[in-house]
Amino acid sequence: FRDLLRALRVWDHPLPSFDAAGAPDEPLALFRRWLREAAEAGQPEPHTMTLATADGAGDPSVRIVMLHDADERGWHFGSHRGSRKGRELAARPRAALLFYWAAVGRQVRIEGTVAEAGPEESAAALHQRSTGSLAAALVGRQSEVLGSAAELDRAADAAWDRAVREPDAPVPDWTRYILHADAVEFFQGDARRRHVRLNYRRSEGSWRRELLWP
Repeated sequence: FRDLLRALRVWDHPLPSFDAAGAPDEPLALFRRWLREAAEAGQPEPHTMTLATADGAGDPSVRIVMLHDADERGWHFGSHRGSRKGRELAARPRAALLFYWAAVGRQVRIEGTVAEAGPEESAAALHQRSTGSLAAALVGRQSEVLGSAAELDRAADAAWDRAVREPDAPVPDWTRYILHADAVEFFQGDARRRHVRLNYRRSEGSWRRELLWP
């Protein structure tokens, strides 16, 4: 297994350069540009991100979720309040996000405080998504123990039928979360390991930029 790991190639294709000196004064514009460039470079599902949370005791958990938006308020994603991440965010409303785009050797790390959007915004966000997304939300019970695959099949079929019949069906537990960033780090990989790391840190209402050693 160790031989396999050593044989795997990393960044064996041309990577873009990154002039940190020419970066904008705030991170949102750069994030949007990098995500677009990752998509144009062929990165599959560039809007997927790793979300890390912790419970009241500080024990961490991590999973992959979809980015729903990124605007002046922060980075948006959705889940059930009763899911594990929802319960952890209720107990400790801070989180970290990670985007990794291998096609361009880039990653973005985001840390900050998470707040719930209101019920009207959450409902509108859910009903703008696909029938499958609504059906999954209607199934609910995320992170609970599942008795059998047949039980899931019955619940999923019923939820799909309802989502088709009622595209505005309410799911009160489904919530849009918004991470308000305190720090955003942009990492540009380099085949010679001379990586460029630009960190934005919020300070007294504005952003301070700093380079980090790779």
